[in-house]
Amino acid sequence: MENNRERMMSGRIYDPGEESLLAEQTAALELLYDFNASRPSETERRQELLRRMFASVGEGCYLEPPFHADWGGANVHLGDHVYANFGLTLVDDTEIRIGSRVMFGPHVTISTAGHPIKPELRALAAQFNLPVTIGDNVWIGAGVLVMPGVTIGDDSVIGAGSVVTRDIPAGVVAFGSPCRVVREIGEHDDRFYWRDRAVDVAAVDGRLTEA
Repeated sequence: MENNRERMMSGRIYDPGEESLLAEQTAALELLYDFNASRPSETERRQELLRRMFASVGEGCYLEPPFHADWGGANVHLGDHVYANFGLTLVDDTEIRIGSRVMFGPHVTISTAGHPIKPELRALAAQFNLPVTIGDNVWIGAGVLVMPGVTIGDDSVIGAGSVVTRDIPAGVVAFGSPCRVVREIGEHDDRFYWRDRAVDVAAVDGRLTEA
């Protein structure tokens, strides 16, 4: 029979107020507090805290404080070179997996947590959690909300202010509320980086130079 913590991670209804869970969560939030209270010059300390806070962290990850997370990142896996602008919120009551070279605009929220529709269950503070997965090289614009259970494929762009309630495939531009695929990323994007502004640089060894 599953215990309450196993139910928390498996998508089943559980009690988030159980004493042992709250103690574990509080310890994680202490580290989060230290991260958000760190000074801009304390780069090495921030990196050390990220390694302690998150389930796993790749190379070259940078999160702008303030960063918010229900479990302080304890259930979050980061790939390499993830960048998050101010105000990223991760409701990480179960796993959030974020690939490499992912960029988050300001005030993005990713939530794994939900509550039953039946009011009697909500009155008991019953909760369930569904994992979220974000592929490699994804850009998520400012103010995006990503809902429980969603997967976003590699290379896709999610436009600012979108509410992502369903899976988004790889290699597309998607936006709206609810978020929908608008077009595939293709030849146009090889030539133009924004509207009619032509690409005039090339990537060389990870750096940008004149084309």
